[in-house]
Amino acid sequence: MSSVPAGNAEVKKYSTYYVNVDPNQDDKATEIKLLSFKRPHMRAFHCSWMGFFTAFFIWFAIAPLLPEIKTTLGLTKKQVWTSNICSVAGTIFMRFINGPMCDKYGARILMGVLLMAASIPCALTGLVTNAATLSILRFFIG
Repeated sequence: MSSVPAGNAEVKKYSTYYVNVDPNQDDKATEIKLLSFKRPHMRAFHCSWMGFFTAFFIWFAIAPLLPEIKTTLGLTKKQVWTSNICSVAGTIFMRFINGPMCDKYGARILMGVLLMAASIPCALTGLVTNAATLSILRFFIG
């Protein structure tokens, strides 16, 4: 019976993969099959791009509507700029929090939680009635 020194045993979750992999680089995929959702490589690829698309959609959802929001709420140019600054400030604030949280919980879990949390203020966009609520909303979306 052969023994493997402690700490050197290689544990693999999958014995075979649907895509070609490089065993010298921890079984990273060396090809992309776009129409496949097989685990683990292609499912991770598709979940990643869908998650990032959703994040950018949420973050930029208000920008094309700002002229209409400005007219409807009677906002000044200064108030619109303040809401833009609040959006960027929210992003910067969350980056300081997300770094350590990614280290502790992992990027996949945090990405899902953040997308679910950010969808709430995005859905509440229609309830904005003045400049203050617009700025607060954009801070939490940011």
